[in-house]
Amino acid sequence: MSTITHNQHPYALRQQLRKLPLAAAVALVLAAPAWAQDAAQAGKDKETRTLDAVTVTAQKREENLQTVPISLQVLGNTQLEQQNVQSFTDYAKLIPSLSYGTAGGGVFSGPGFVQVYMRGVASGGDGNHSGPQPSVGMYLDEQPITTIAGALDIHMYDIDRVEALAGPQGTLYGASSQAGTVRIITRKPDPTGFSAGFAVEANAIDGGGVGHVLEGFVNLPVHANTAAVRLVGWEKHDAGYVDNLHGTRTYPTSGITADNAAFAEKNYNTADTYGMRAALRFNINDRWTVTPQLITQKQKAYGSAGVDPNVGNPAMGYDSSSADMAVKHFYPEFSDDRWYQAAMTVEGKVGNFDLTYVVSHLKRDVDSEVDYSDYGYWYDTLHGYGQYFVDDNGAFVNPAQHIKAKDGYTRTSHELRITSPQDKRLRLTAGLFWQQQSHDIFQRLMIDGLAASVGVPGWPSTIWLTAQRRTDRDEALFGELAYDLTDKLTLTGGIRTFRANNALKGFFGYGTGFSSGTGVGACFSPEQFHGAPCTNLDKSTREHDSLGRVNLTWKIDDKKMVYATWSQGYRPGGINRKSTLPPYKSDFLTNYELGWKTSLLGNTLTFNGALFREDWKDFQFSYLGQNGLTEIRNANQARINGVEMDVNWAATYNLQITGGMAWYDAKLTANYCGWLRPDGKPETVCPNGTLDPNGNVVTGPQAPAGTLLPITPRFKGSVNARYTFDLKGGEAYWQASLSHAGKRRVDLRLAEDALFGDLDGYTLTDLAAGWRKDAWSFDVFLKNVFNTRAQMSRFAECPAATCGMQSYTVFAQPRTVGVRVSREF
Repeated sequence: MSTITHNQHPYALRQQLRKLPLAAAVALVLAAPAWAQDAAQAGKDKETRTLDAVTVTAQKREENLQTVPISLQVLGNTQLEQQNVQSFTDYAKLIPSLSYGTAGGGVFSGPGFVQVYMRGVASGGDGNHSGPQPSVGMYLDEQPITTIAGALDIHMYDIDRVEALAGPQGTLYGASSQAGTVRIITRKPDPTGFSAGFAVEANAIDGGGVGHVLEGFVNLPVHANTAAVRLVGWEKHDAGYVDNLHGTRTYPTSGITADNAAFAEKNYNTADTYGMRAALRFNINDRWTVTPQLITQKQKAYGSAGVDPNVGNPAMGYDSSSADMAVKHFYPEFSDDRWYQAAMTVEGKVGNFDLTYVVSHLKRDVDSEVDYSDYGYWYDTLHGYGQYFVDDNGAFVNPAQHIKAKDGYTRTSHELRITSPQDKRLRLTAGLFWQQQSHDIFQRLMIDGLAASVGVPGWPSTIWLTAQRRTDRDEALFGELAYDLTDKLTLTGGIRTFRANNALKGFFGYGTGFSSGTGVGACFSPEQFHGAPCTNLDKSTREHDSLGRVNLTWKIDDKKMVYATWSQGYRPGGINRKSTLPPYKSDFLTNYELGWKTSLLGNTLTFNGALFREDWKDFQFSYLGQNGLTEIRNANQARINGVEMDVNWAATYNLQITGGMAWYDAKLTANYCGWLRPDGKPETVCPNGTLDPNGNVVTGPQAPAGTLLPITPRFKGSVNARYTFDLKGGEAYWQASLSHAGKRRVDLRLAEDALFGDLDGYTLTDLAAGWRKDAWSFDVFLKNVFNTRAQMSRFAECPAATCGMQSYTVFAQPRTVGVRVSREF
């Protein structure tokens, strides 16, 4: 057996670390029964273990999880640490109602840019800078952290819990909580005593690189029982496992062959993350508390998370060299993502009412570059576009494109709410909400050496320029009133009225040397917005509406309850950049739900669940249209029937088992033809031979009634078993986790989905073992034990009809072994 010494060459060290995962898997599997046998006698005299109560604030007040009439799954601090949860993808696989996709179409596909979905409410294609707002709200404590391109990828350290609220949360959380809400609750400063801790982790990916994590926190009382500061910091290196394979690509019109030798690299999808969080809690007196908080993070990510199975296919213009988990890209790919969020929460009492005011400001700046050579290759191959791309002397240039982008996001929100005493028969929660978010969009599609007469004026080598500002603003008044009809029966009603505004201004398109009717040719103002040649876009739309919620809860006894809920959620409408398309309207989700919460077997087992039907009206459908331009339409109607269940069982004093599952039947209930009727409603009647508004003959609906919605599997579930026992004066454990997701469609439309192909179902297995004594903890873990190539998402650089035959698949991280050492003070 090989050994590792401190003076080995780094390359030799990495090679030996890469051999560890399989051996570690065998060792963990063989060791677990032996440990269990040694500990069997030690556990015989222990008393039966019961489950601890879980406190949540999902309804904006502190409650026991088992009394909240919502389909709500909670990952507490202990479970987050036991499962080694560090990022969104780690906790997403533990929450059955949660799914996600990856952006394409020129958007960086690495960390921090995922689109989140819940309960199968997904049409696909969201996430482009001019696309719809998200359908799932993401919150850090009381503050929204969702941007158009995806939610912030919060590093999960010193986190108290994650609350996943499935189903519409429109009355209390408003816009973009249409299908559900995910809340990350941090640990708060504690003025009653000092505490601190740190953790160090090293990990190695099978066939990939070596990564590490450094984390620490300190809680400092400033004044006994009055004020405290909590500081948290982290530094993380995510190792890569996708290779950028050295190779060539030949473009048919010019015969030019590109070579990516300058960018070829093994394991090039790495990421480096640095961040900190600081919070101050100041108890002004026994009735008022102020908690300011600042969190900031910088993440530099490289490469592509997507894998191209055609890297050695000559039909794609490549040479024949090939490799597993690889791409052949010809330009730099990275994202430099910097953000901070400052917030302040004021909590106090006015008489016997609780008053809460929350203000937050988010600023996020992302510089990125993306290889876009597939776009250039396929438009040249299928349409001969390479003939238009020449230098100043008229000679052909390489028609491959690449993108340089700068995105600047800001989001400011205010919420003021008041809550009546919770021990009264009639209880009220009411408030005001206001937020405004902006997105400064700057994106250059570049062809190196392009003639100035062909490109966008003033921007060398730029065939297309986007320079815009998007502004979204919404205001709302909300309230919920609960009344105890009897000591066992409670009726709750809620309403939210809102106003939403969306505006988009600036420039997008080509120079007149390439297109006389778009870009510069379509300008109506000489204003040089963000340095663009002129302005050709200045649109806005506004709307107002209301939505509601009614809930009836029957508390059978202290351990069992059932509830019935009717609720609504919405997502604001907005502007289409394409001048021939009208604005898209808000879409609404109506939920009919029957749920239960139970604590059984002497409080050693909780069994919770919900049955529901959701009707999705005029849902927003975003896709890449002509020239890769995002188009958003209100597609039509869909219905999602489903069931969600979760179990938490203290089987013995030593053994705890947790699990959850979700089954969804998400389908269109009307044909999607692909265009609107004169009255603005989606067309549903389009049999073979019908003419669309452009005079083209269609062969039937693009997606007929009964078509499954994309992204979400019919079935998703997870189970975890953890066994603890006494060992050498400390506590040891072994743990096994399994997560499964079924087959998923990629695109709503039948033809495009056939080009992409379905995502296969997968099952992932994780193992862990460790030992804790006094304040020290030692853990070893193995993720993706069987090195499963789990297909998580799929995308293409340009419209599926053009690039669909060359798509990229994002796989789960290969088998990873890690060692973690931590200490608390």
